[in-house]
Amino acid sequence: MIKYLTLTFFIIIGCFHIRTINKNSKHHKPYSFYNFASLNSINNMIYNKKNPPDAKKIPKELIIHGHKRVDNYYWLNDKENPEVIKYLKEENKYTGEALKDTKLLQKKLYNEITSRIKHDDMSVPYQKKGYYYYTRFEANKEYPIYCRKKETLENQEEIMLDVNELVKEHSYYDVMGLSLSPDKKLLAFGVDEIGRRNYTIYVKNLDKKIIIKTDITNTTGTATWANDNKTIFYVKKNEITLRPFQIYKTEVISNDKNQVLVYEEKDEIYSTFVYKTKSDKYIVISSHSTLSDEYQILDANNPESMFRIFHPREKNLEYSISHIGDKFYIKTNYEAENFRIMETSEKTTNKKYWTEVIPHRSDVLIESIDVFNNFLVIGERVNAQQKLRIMNLKDSSDHYIRIDEEAYSIYTSINPELDTDILRFGFNSLTTPSSIFDYNMISKEKVLLKQQEIIGDFNPKNYRSKRLFAIAEDGEEIPISLVYHKNVNPQNKNPLLLYGYGSYGYTIDPHFSVARLSLLDRGFIYAIAHIRGGEIKGRRWYEDGKMLQKKNTFSDFIACAKFLINEHYTSNEKLYAIGGSAGGLLMGAVVNMAPELFNGIVASVPFVDVVTTMLDENIPLTTGEYDEWGNPNIKEYYDYMLSYSPYDNVEAKNYPSMLVTTGLYDSQVQYWEPAKWVAKLRDMKTDDHILLLYTDMESGHSGTTGRFKIYKDTAIEYAFLFMLEGIKE
Repeated sequence: MIKYLTLTFFIIIGCFHIRTINKNSKHHKPYSFYNFASLNSINNMIYNKKNPPDAKKIPKELIIHGHKRVDNYYWLNDKENPEVIKYLKEENKYTGEALKDTKLLQKKLYNEITSRIKHDDMSVPYQKKGYYYYTRFEANKEYPIYCRKKETLENQEEIMLDVNELVKEHSYYDVMGLSLSPDKKLLAFGVDEIGRRNYTIYVKNLDKKIIIKTDITNTTGTATWANDNKTIFYVKKNEITLRPFQIYKTEVISNDKNQVLVYEEKDEIYSTFVYKTKSDKYIVISSHSTLSDEYQILDANNPESMFRIFHPREKNLEYSISHIGDKFYIKTNYEAENFRIMETSEKTTNKKYWTEVIPHRSDVLIESIDVFNNFLVIGERVNAQQKLRIMNLKDSSDHYIRIDEEAYSIYTSINPELDTDILRFGFNSLTTPSSIFDYNMISKEKVLLKQQEIIGDFNPKNYRSKRLFAIAEDGEEIPISLVYHKNVNPQNKNPLLLYGYGSYGYTIDPHFSVARLSLLDRGFIYAIAHIRGGEIKGRRWYEDGKMLQKKNTFSDFIACAKFLINEHYTSNEKLYAIGGSAGGLLMGAVVNMAPELFNGIVASVPFVDVVTTMLDENIPLTTGEYDEWGNPNIKEYYDYMLSYSPYDNVEAKNYPSMLVTTGLYDSQVQYWEPAKWVAKLRDMKTDDHILLLYTDMESGHSGTTGRFKIYKDTAIEYAFLFMLEGIKE
């Protein structure tokens, strides 16, 4: 269960795409030379080593709406219980033993992936108010170094923050929300040391090079500066549910530790955040739920004054605001399912004063807006593809940035300056590494500033990508993005890894992956199923994959799997699936509904105990997500959610081999969901296929931190898939 939406305006981080590396790269042989072994012999070999852990059963009755469920593994939700930790460690030990014979392969994969990445690297510098900012990495160091140079890139570098120095003696360390005071002398940032996504705010005096740990704890990690260079606004979380619900302010440079409550969001289905407009004129508080938004604005020059409502919240009214000059631009679904763009004077912000700039179109979804003095840049989705539309505010002309590929991602990058004709944007695809361009919005000339450098003999021409369409049960066309090595015959029943997510309207666009090359070069095809629950085909695509339509998400994924099998891209014996969080819910649902389609499943931090979790209002995200999943306190939603909840629908039947991962400190999907699910599967499934649970005892929902360490998890997942496929190296 994950919708971690935090609208953060970084001055430093932005969208930096790591390039790749290492002159000592060792390249594996072409896929056709790999040795294959019997899957059955592999499974038997593993299961003869040691019996899997057997979680004890302590029946607990759960009764609502006159319906009784018995949960034998409810006791696992208490990590303070030594028996729980003991069980998780036993599962980890079993997983280690089961994958013991892949240790060398894991090491090879990790070295192979990290050797493609340029270890000594730097982002493209961007300019803002007299400084150039960039992020760089040094060889053999895991964490970023945030830097700047005054006026020109030829001047001396100033290191604002070296995370490698801060991370010492920490097994987990996440830094986020870097934000400079307007006078550029103070740097605020958030630190999470356990992976629970609870951040403490720190402030660094850049002149004195002193870091101050404040008393500002339990926050979202971001701080927004008023224009007085001393007042910051920040968001506090509820200590139990972790819902961002309070806005505070304080003067960070004074000895006064008084934290003043500015706003409290009392409605539990809403979360709140705070940011500053690109124009630097307004501090903005947003309250948002799945289906409704409300904004409050404050003159950033007067942090002691009162916020005023931009437009009051209304049921099913979504909007966001961008300020430029003396007006606001509003992206809204007001009488516009796929959204439209409106404008209004900064003095008359109520909806009744909004006037239309870009109308609603039934075949075009408006996803984003970036503002400049003379231009609007609109992120749109047309025919299931992303587009960047440039609108000239002087003459009302417009055009799209031309893209020649079929399956790709394009997005605006860091654009802090208002008075410019240059747009910086990012682009990548399944075959094209991440690239940063400067684009002249008048002449339409684009300049490639940097493309992700892949160390070794990588050649994008060695890979092929396609956009396919499967047919859903109700006749809808489901897009599939697919990539494979040119030496692979795509109709030869190849091993294929199918990825899916399908929730929150979040679209997984085709993107480049350094790690994925290790799959493709071994003969795997990789595919993304753009199923309902995302928004790749517009708002309706999302609405048809949520609430009482959620099962469309699962049946769409199954339809994609069947299509790829029927078209001979793969077979039941060679099809694998992967998904995490809400995508882990997808994995759990489809293995209950159609386990025979898959040879193996990887489910990361999976949201699988849907009903019990959504009935527990003390669990993070629950109340705020009633508009996504439904409220099971209402019988109609309870019955529907119960009909697909993976944990509640485990049956005595055969399941594919599975690797399930979680984090002990996960704040989004609690560790006990996958732990209970695996325990129940072990007890009920009738096959002898391998079932593994791995719990990271030192991290949360996003896994470990570190630039390279994250690929150790990838290496385990790939080694698991290769083991099932019989690929030994």
